Amino acid sequence: MQITKNIYATHIEEDPSSFGAMHPGGTHIYFVGDPQEEMVMVDSGEPYRSWTNQILGFYNELGRPKMSAILITHGHGDHIGGLDRLQEEFGCVVRCHPKLEPAMSHRLGQGTVEKLRSREMVTTGGGVRLRAYFTPGHEEDHICYHMAASKVLFTGDTILGNSSSSVRSLKDYMSSLRILAGLKPEMICPGHGQILNNGTARIETYIRHRTEREDQVLAALAEGVDSVEEIVSVVYPRNLRKNLRNAAARNVRTHLTKLTEEGRVNESEATYSLAKG
Repeated sequence: MQITKNIYATHIEEDPSSFGAMHPGGTHIYFVGDPQEEMVMVDSGEPYRSWTNQILGFYNELGRPKMSAILITHGHGDHIGGLDRLQEEFGCVVRCHPKLEPAMSHRLGQGTVEKLRSREMVTTGGGVRLRAYFTPGHEEDHICYHMAASKVLFTGDTILGNSSSSVRSLKDYMSSLRILAGLKPEMICPGHGQILNNGTARIETYIRHRTEREDQVLAALAEGVDSVEEIVSVVYPRNLRKNLRNAAARNVRTHLTKLTEEGRVNESEATYSLAKG
């Protein structure tokens, strides 16, 4: 489907009863630029053959345009699957965060992967210009791509269309969200979920949500709740699906880590002793 003049996407459905529960609304793979001139692709999805075949089918529908690069948002498996097949078919370079480049070069071969610089401008067909913003938090090698002329932001997993995102470093993540809010995008094209037409408001909602969750964690600690699982039970809905509890626990841990780094919470190691008798 065509989203704007220079943005096209193929939407891949995911099974909500399995790992797809983490990605409500499925996945979008984006082709950006002018199909008559040159394009880039953003991410490559899961490694499943059916996904790669769908992407290649959409590429054929676009008229098999010249591809200048595959731009990677981060190195999670559902964003770099099938890269070997796609890179070979397109005959283009893969661009990614410097921290991801060694692993990508090992996988794809020397000369096929190039590091991106922070805030580097990537150009492609139709005069499209994408600036790479390093946005750690969800993962340390995460990059968002800003198409300033159209006020569009490709956010990978930093901002999702139908849910909140899991976070590795909340301190870094909050900093990244503030950077993205400063870009004032109108449209967000996320890795998963629906495309958003209220971009800046969505980012501000994410910031507010994380701030409110932090307040809830602090309130739970003040009441004497001192384990991750107990905090999850207090701050998340009681009917939270079992296959989402692990993600909820990870999010609580990221809040506790951030609060510990800021000196607002003390962490103590669990202790053990021999049982009597």
